[in-house]
Amino acid sequence: MNFLGLYNYWVFAVLLMIGFYAVVAKTNLVKKLMGLSLFQAAVFLLYITMGKISGGTAPIIQKGLEDAVFSNPLPQVLILTAIVVGISTTALGLGIIVRINEEYGSIDERDVQESDRR
Repeated sequence: MNFLGLYNYWVFAVLLMIGFYAVVAKTNLVKKLMGLSLFQAAVFLLYITMGKISGGTAPIIQKGLEDAVFSNPLPQVLILTAIVVGISTTALGLGIIVRINEEYGSIDERDVQESDRR
């Protein structure tokens, strides 16, 4: 199997590392939250990619169709649920960031920690 032909895994790895970098290295809370969303999107891509079978069809049994290869719909169903949870988590995170900005006057992690120490 051609290693460079697996471009979807390369895209997964790049998105995952960009999201991880944003979560770890950035001090702006909105950037951290967007990094987390990007990290989640990379995981979604991985699961959807793993659920696809080359030459696979929808798992619908038809009359006269024998020895068909079916794609598993379970990863897509699970990711659909995960997308809803991810959007809810992002919305809650943004709400918390707005409240932090109202309380501390900044969304920079260092400023918030410094204000909390005083």
